[in-house]
Amino acid sequence: MSARNVIWIFGDQHRAQALGCNGDPNVFTPNVDRLSSEGLNFGNALSGFPLCCPARGSLLTGTYPHNCVPGHEQQMPPDSQTIAHAFKAEGYHTAYFGKWHLDGFKERTGRAAMHIIPPERRGGFDEWVGFENNNSQWDCWVHGGEGDDAFHERLSGYETDSLTDMLVRYIEDRGRLEKEGSDQPFFAALSVQPPHDPYVGPADFMSRHTPGDVRLRENVPSINWVEARARRDLAGYYAMIENLDWNVGRVRSALATAGLDHDTHLVFFSDHGDMHGSHGQFRKTSPWEESIRVPFIVGGIQPRYEGKSGRSESLMNHVDVAPTTLGLCGIEKPRWMAGHDYSGERFEGLSESAPDSAFLQAVISTGHGDSIDRPWRGVVTDDGWKYVALEGQPWMLFNLNEDPYELANHAHNSKYRVDRKRLQDRLGQWIADTGDSFELPEV
Repeated sequence: MSARNVIWIFGDQHRAQALGCNGDPNVFTPNVDRLSSEGLNFGNALSGFPLCCPARGSLLTGTYPHNCVPGHEQQMPPDSQTIAHAFKAEGYHTAYFGKWHLDGFKERTGRAAMHIIPPERRGGFDEWVGFENNNSQWDCWVHGGEGDDAFHERLSGYETDSLTDMLVRYIEDRGRLEKEGSDQPFFAALSVQPPHDPYVGPADFMSRHTPGDVRLRENVPSINWVEARARRDLAGYYAMIENLDWNVGRVRSALATAGLDHDTHLVFFSDHGDMHGSHGQFRKTSPWEESIRVPFIVGGIQPRYEGKSGRSESLMNHVDVAPTTLGLCGIEKPRWMAGHDYSGERFEGLSESAPDSAFLQAVISTGHGDSIDRPWRGVVTDDGWKYVALEGQPWMLFNLNEDPYELANHAHNSKYRVDRKRLQDRLGQWIADTGDSFELPEV
């Protein structure tokens, strides 16, 4: 019997590599590491479109970006069905706290934190306190409610801490209701902007990291300005991740105090990654590993109570997060969700056939500076290959099994023409099967 409740905890721009349990020597994440050791760590989790708005649309709806949110500052269609609707149909109470970035507000017209998202465009959640976008962790504004109960206020502390305070209060309320006899399960989401830039955390966490001590990944080129910027950014980035980890511990303590820890799944992930100097690139939107790989850990319920622990190499994609979350609670995904339910990997004897690959997209140009600004499509296969094409042009071909840092690009090497053709055929099938449109090259 699956646990009744489930909580999402996810940051923004948190790449998979930046956790202790995933091998990063720079960061101390004991609470997430514990979640991983007790739960299931998906080591090949992906963000199929490594950009905030498209990724978030897919997380909530279980649909691909070209059918939901195709680009930056694009609005999620107001009539979209989300994971909140699916849970509510099963009698769940639903709550969302934090960054939304799905209402299509254009930052060039003003500050997104001052934009009020109307209740009908808040994804169907029963309780919703959030903001469109912020990028200022010490000056974070949230809004919620409607009519006479509407509010818009500045958080009193650091963003991740204050938003976690809200989730902790929600957990306390749900625990009290259960003790009073309520049998309504819940789904809650905590969406924090850190470790998104600007890379600044609370002072006690910042004091643990200095640029000179940061160990860079092997694919960061030895170019002075690239290394200097990567070290400076990463020092703050790791501080923000350690602060997020500390707040994961607060959530677990709140669940234990409320008597809900044996009945609540915790799902920890991110919308996409961050390059931090790898291949001389920064931020996101590119199909390199640092940008598309994300953490995805299912835990909270200890193995002696329920479920398998360990590591999964399945290609969890952003469209799979909602179906998998529903599956953890024994709820079948609705027909409008395109993703795969991987919850069976957490439960003995409940696995089903998974896709042989994951579909990657940048549907439209993003307009982001200092990042890839062209549409592309790609595929990562379960036998360890990655192929990416620009419109009419092969771009990347990597054997990730032998080249995890993507140092040898075979896209234009005739020796690999058979692999290139096989992978492009699979990519073409993904484009056709999902109703996407893209001009692949002739290979």
